[in-house]
Amino acid sequence: MPVTVYTTTRCPYCVMLKNFLKEKEIAFHEVNVESNPEKMKQLIKTTGQMGVPQTEINGQWIIGFDPNSIMDALKK
Repeated sequence: MPVTVYTTTRCPYCVMLKNFLKEKEIAFHEVNVESNPEKMKQLIKTTGQMGVPQTEINGQWIIGFDPNSIMDALKK
């Protein structure tokens, strides 16, 4: 199941989220929206949210560092 994490360079919650995924041995693809403004525009258009991290799991979006929601989405 593809997991994509949208991050910026200096976001502490992004680091926490990536560490959480690594601890759980969940493979993920990281997109740094800071270095890719086009992706940031797409993200805002898709979710209506400017903050990061945002995680997409199988078409479901989780905003912020929310381990419980991520684990729930992975079970679906």
